[in-house]
Amino acid sequence: VMTSKDSNLLITQFEGKEIEDAGVIKMDFLGLKTLSIIRDALQLIKQNHKVDIVIDDVPLDDQKTLELYQRGETNGTFQFESPGMQKALRELKPDRFEDLIAMNALYRPGPLENIPNYINRKFGREAVTYDTPEMEEYLKETHGITVYQEQLMLLSQKLAGFSKGDADVLRKAISKKNMDTLAKNRAKFIEGCAKNGISETISDKIWTNWESFASYAFNKSHSTCYAFVAFQTAYLKAHYPAEYMAAVMTHSLNDQKKITFFIDETKRMNIPVLGPDVNESGYRFSVNKRGEIRFGIGGLKGIGENAVTALIEERDQNGPYLNIFDLTRRVNLRTVNRKSLEVLAMAGSFDSFPNSHRAQYFHVEKGETLTFLERVIKNAADYQAQKSAMQVSLFGGASEVEMPEIKLPDCPRWTRIEQLKYEKEVAGFYISGHPMDDYVLEVKSFTTHPLSDILEENCKANNGVNMTVAGMVTSAKNLISKTNKAFGTFVIEDTMDSVNLALFSEDYLRFKHLLVEGTAVLIKGTVQKRFRDSDLYEFKISNMLLLSEALEKLTNKISIQISVIQLTEELISRLKTIRDKNAGRCSLTYEVVDEAEKVNVKMISKVSVAPTFAVQVIKEIPEVDVIIN
Repeated sequence: VMTSKDSNLLITQFEGKEIEDAGVIKMDFLGLKTLSIIRDALQLIKQNHKVDIVIDDVPLDDQKTLELYQRGETNGTFQFESPGMQKALRELKPDRFEDLIAMNALYRPGPLENIPNYINRKFGREAVTYDTPEMEEYLKETHGITVYQEQLMLLSQKLAGFSKGDADVLRKAISKKNMDTLAKNRAKFIEGCAKNGISETISDKIWTNWESFASYAFNKSHSTCYAFVAFQTAYLKAHYPAEYMAAVMTHSLNDQKKITFFIDETKRMNIPVLGPDVNESGYRFSVNKRGEIRFGIGGLKGIGENAVTALIEERDQNGPYLNIFDLTRRVNLRTVNRKSLEVLAMAGSFDSFPNSHRAQYFHVEKGETLTFLERVIKNAADYQAQKSAMQVSLFGGASEVEMPEIKLPDCPRWTRIEQLKYEKEVAGFYISGHPMDDYVLEVKSFTTHPLSDILEENCKANNGVNMTVAGMVTSAKNLISKTNKAFGTFVIEDTMDSVNLALFSEDYLRFKHLLVEGTAVLIKGTVQKRFRDSDLYEFKISNMLLLSEALEKLTNKISIQISVIQLTEELISRLKTIRDKNAGRCSLTYEVVDEAEKVNVKMISKVSVAPTFAVQVIKEIPEVDVIIN
């Protein structure tokens, strides 16, 4: 025995099998972030809709929730959000809670191969058969497929007369592939089946099937509990999407990849995700009166919990802040200090103040040494000191402190890249967009793979593949090797991933001018072994190009796809106007698509256009599809 570092209790260790033989039960306790997400979502729903939902009482036949599963729109829900699972759900079209229990049990290595059979049998495309009629009672719910350990236990009792204890021993032996116990139970099973009039041929076939598949059989009670929690999350997403997704994002703040994914998912659901606002944000992600999700200022780096609490309490007690002068004069400047205010400004928390923009707070006027924000803080500190002095004066004086406000500086706004850079610095990810958002057409047209395909862990699977990827340079180093040769390393990222890359020798000399932070680049290369006999793989760069130049340099053909339903005289006139303003060298094709009749009609234009034609069409006529190559 030994003592635990957290208490004075005596503790010891036993192997699982030994402790069970001693009559002690082993229990696993799993902490789920999902339960916290559900709790926070319920709080937001109560706050915004004045509805108290008892989550354990949600109806398991709720049509709106089942329809969400049928569409496979399960991103952000529990257990059912992988792309493969979403595809299976769209094919299964679950119309009862039991379908979800089965899918949760089947979607694992081994049983996965039974999903097509399960779906085909559900819709009558495949016959449901049983080795003996007695098996129908316990296999009917899963269309004749053994999915759960409980089915195996019940069938062993019914077919072979096993006791409940014997059935549990069999379950453990099969799940843990204990061959000695299985061999003993096989003879017992065959003998028991014979007593119930089941031939040895049939019982042997049943046993063989159990040995091959039942080792993958899942515990139904476990699957049911998980499916139940999953259904609760899907119910909240279906009925209160904004509140639910706000809770999901609150618990994803430390994972840049996940938070970006969930912001994209929320936008797909037509729910705007707004940046932090000192007059509307709470500590966490919240939902405003317009049903929009608002970033929580507690998620910003460098601003403490006490500062956030002080800002919110003052706002709740005395109303919204009118401007930066009003805010700094009202709050305790020891709690909400300069660092906190700078973080709020960088993140755009003051954007709603009239006639102001982010760059102003960090602008230093000619002849000054302090930034505008530092001067405002000094002014507010003087204001608070005078007000405090007046309150303790025996004779009083003026009823209000008279102190002129500082004039807002006249300076250029931050560029989009600067704004996004500071957002990532204080939030850990881009709030108002992504630097690559400006290059959606170029990425769609000229890349062959996402950055994830050249991540180190994916390179081996892509060995020998030629790829074109795109991303934003987020950091770069120009270095000198031990042999006195120049080389460069840099990091590029797209909306989901970031990758470390390197350039050596002639490649470095050709492309080093592109290794600048904030530069969007298109990169061609090949995945290959790092050294001839190495097990390490890398992405070897062969060419690099500014993404801003890709459209002009790489576009040869432009195709405009129009649905026959949208084809009108007005649309044709708008296309012609844009075409005439963008004459150039690229061939132009119009393709009219009739999806109902499955007919495509292609028409080659006699007029050539410039690559800018594609950009203008996307901007002015978003209802048509533009393809360039």
